[in-house]
Amino acid sequence: MNEIERSLPELSGTYELAPEYIERYRRDGHTLLRGVASGEEIAAYEPVLSEMVRERNNHDKPVHERDTYGKAFIQVGNLWEYSEAAARFTLAKRFARIAAELMGVEGVRIYHDQALYKEPGGGHTPWHQDQIYWPLETDHTITMWMPLVPISEEVGSMMFASGSHRNGLIDKTVISDESHRTLAQYIEGKGFEKVTYGAMNAGDATFHAGWTVHSAPGNPTETMRKVMTVIYMADGVRIAEPDTAARRNDLARWLPGLGPGDIAASRLNPIVYARNES
Repeated sequence: MNEIERSLPELSGTYELAPEYIERYRRDGHTLLRGVASGEEIAAYEPVLSEMVRERNNHDKPVHERDTYGKAFIQVGNLWEYSEAAARFTLAKRFARIAAELMGVEGVRIYHDQALYKEPGGGHTPWHQDQIYWPLETDHTITMWMPLVPISEEVGSMMFASGSHRNGLIDKTVISDESHRTLAQYIEGKGFEKVTYGAMNAGDATFHAGWTVHSAPGNPTETMRKVMTVIYMADGVRIAEPDTAARRNDLARWLPGLGPGDIAASRLNPIVYARNES
């Protein structure tokens, strides 16, 4: 551990989660929590995480020459594998406890983390469900989406189709123009309310369920929209038979050495919160 890593905040303090946020999450499939991390804490982590994203950005074309998925963001997964600093962030007990309390489970493991940096001029993120990628036999999955910089109203945060998580799998189409068209029609047909939380401060966070249909606007500004996400699953979840190429890829990458029927607990899926150890 180097001097910078030793100086980073622990992110171990408890965030007091009011009952109304738990109720909203379970009813709507999403919720916004203000100040999950302080401005000072994020200021310490952002430069370290952003440097890792810069080093691992594999885009070799300008934004306007990429496909819809490529225009949406710079995407770098499992930063915590490569850096003690990133591990302190991703494996933070404070964040994991919130995830467990929102889902109402005894403990949670990491599925994986992802940095999602939307470049200036970056495109929209199409409507999709995260869990179409995950070969997991559970509805107890949740993603924390935390800005590392302030997000203005002009840029905006994610948009959610409230209550869509209760319908489970809707469509297996991966993130694309097709998923956007198909799920937009579904949302309209079912009459789901579309909700966005607008501007967010660095350290605020939204949490959404794996089946919640969501999207995000493009970035019309000259500044990078820097977001770190962490995906959690309930401890004890078993791996499902992967029925798509996307799920087979996820099984190999995020659950190495395991197969259908196994507990989702590879070396990359440490338990990060257990109620009986809190």
